[in-house]
Amino acid sequence: MTDTRSESSEEPPGNLPRHIAIIMDGNGRWARERGKTRITGHRQGAESVRVVTTACARKGIGQLTLYAFSTENWKRPRSEVSALMRLLKRYLAAERGTILDNNIRFTTIGRTQDLPEAVQEELREVKRLSIDNSGMVLCLALSYGSRREITDAARKLAIDVKAGKLDPDSITEDSFADYLDTAGMPDPDLVIRTAGEMRLSNFLLWQASYAEIYVTQTYWPDFREDELDKALDAFAKRKRKFGAVDLRT
Repeated sequence: MTDTRSESSEEPPGNLPRHIAIIMDGNGRWARERGKTRITGHRQGAESVRVVTTACARKGIGQLTLYAFSTENWKRPRSEVSALMRLLKRYLAAERGTILDNNIRFTTIGRTQDLPEAVQEELREVKRLSIDNSGMVLCLALSYGSRREITDAARKLAIDVKAGKLDPDSITEDSFADYLDTAGMPDPDLVIRTAGEMRLSNFLLWQASYAEIYVTQTYWPDFREDELDKALDAFAKRKRKFGAVDLRT
């Protein structure tokens, strides 16, 4: 498994999360309330991706994972899916400079082999260009679903057990995590969900077990650095006990 941790992912300055994961929701509602098309909402959301990514890199966040396209999103109308794939391809090409200028290393999780070949080519190119960058890791979850990820991990683990490569008695939480798409990445400390929905929507279910969750009513196209700062301020005030008891209170 490839270790995608960066030099900056040890501990960010101050009481900041090492790894932020964001469920970017509300593009369609943002567009509908303004009498615009859904793809217009997605385009505006792409601008939020650029702003939030550069802000996180500047603040010293170790990793930013964005839920960009889920396994369930394939059920959307074909015209919308095609438009989203074209937008993703254009975004990757347009943001190469931003990624490189900010010393960001780019990676993905999910079944990217399901994406159009033109998108896969752009993904490979941005990964290649940024592979030696030592700053924040930007991870896009594409054609990603956590239940499928866990199922795939269990299947790969079972194959290794059957082949005699792995002793079932030696399996631990850490060793199982090595079979997940996120192998080598730190678990998210903070999960942000926009547009007011109170659910994880099949996103990082294993990895977010002890993450702090922050929900904002703000739609993703309006989520910019000031909204990010509100989430970070809320995180800084949380007491993370990981199931233990804080004897000081």
